[in-house]
Amino acid sequence: MTNRHASSAGPAPEAGPGESEDVPLEFAAFCELHRPRYLSYARVWLTEHSAAAAAVQQAFAEIAVHWRELLGSSNPTALAWQILRGTVAEHTRREPPEPDRHPADDDLAILHYVVGLAAPEIADVIGTDTASVAGRLRRTMLREASGW
Repeated sequence: MTNRHASSAGPAPEAGPGESEDVPLEFAAFCELHRPRYLSYARVWLTEHSAAAAAVQQAFAEIAVHWRELLGSSNPTALAWQILRGTVAEHTRREPPEPDRHPADDDLAILHYVVGLAAPEIADVIGTDTASVAGRLRRTMLREASGW
């Protein structure tokens, strides 16, 4: 991404397919921060790297369209996560998540056990607090353990 708003801290990352050459610095930073985690999540559902990358890119394109609206919300990260989940669901033909629900327990388990994120990192990715993530992970683990 060539960014006219970038500081002299170093070269801006290259623009990905479908990304504008001139994007707000905040959006570029958001993409750089979340792309690896989003891609890791998408690869669980879409085993081909190119399909996962396409889903993530589509999600970022939608996030870009709604960027100003997201920034004006009380939790932009949570809304962006919902966009990603919905996009991945479209690509896998899964039932899309309901927007007003908490992140699904299976998503938290995927981010923790498969992607390898700790509860604070998951909270950062999905836009919630660490205590909520830790509690939901604990309940998921107990529920799964009781089924053995």
